[in-house]
Amino acid sequence: MPNTFRLRLIPLICTLVVCILGVSLGQWQTRRALEKEDAANALLQRAQQAPLTAADLNAAVANIVFRRVSLRGEFVRDWPLYLDNRQLHGVAGFYVLMPFKIQGSDQYILVVRGWQPRNPVSRTQMPLLKTPEGAMQLEGVIRLGVEKVMQLGASETYKPGVILQNLDIPDGARQMGLNILDFVVDQTSDSFDGLQRDWTLPSVGSDKNRAYAFQWYALSLMAVIFFVVTGFRRGKSK
Repeated sequence: MPNTFRLRLIPLICTLVVCILGVSLGQWQTRRALEKEDAANALLQRAQQAPLTAADLNAAVANIVFRRVSLRGEFVRDWPLYLDNRQLHGVAGFYVLMPFKIQGSDQYILVVRGWQPRNPVSRTQMPLLKTPEGAMQLEGVIRLGVEKVMQLGASETYKPGVILQNLDIPDGARQMGLNILDFVVDQTSDSFDGLQRDWTLPSVGSDKNRAYAFQWYALSLMAVIFFVVTGFRRGKSK
């Protein structure tokens, strides 16, 4: 006796709903992946443009983020800040930050000077920080801020040498009493301080979106296969 397909309304409706939902969400994840890849390409193009100067820093942040910058000024040597729980190549450590006064203005910018490993014996014991004296030429890349980590409890009070979990630029500027611009600079020029500066562009994350899209498309396909197989089984039983 040949197999026949038995069509039932409720399973058909459920299958259509799952398929429509899966395809829609898969397409949305695909669009998100394309948007992130376009953004990454734009950042790469910005990184290849000529460096900005102090006169360019008052432009809209969206137009200068990830641009290279070359600034004349000096570090505020008595205001080191340390961002905890930052890893480099799997090793726990700190980002070292310090305000940088821009020459010829009353503006400051927070510079992520580099990364240093954590003391395995005493977490709060920092090595001697070497800081250039006087005016210097600083080169770096503009970032909106520093990526955040999980924080339990209230934020720490800003004071010289404080260990922070996350950076809040407006709050820090208020507590430090400095006119600090609302973005940071990842230092790329060497100041012979022993800090590591292995900066990279932020993770695009498009691979994750494409993986999610594949899962949603696979769910839709599985729903169709399940509907067809069970339909033939019902027809055979009947």
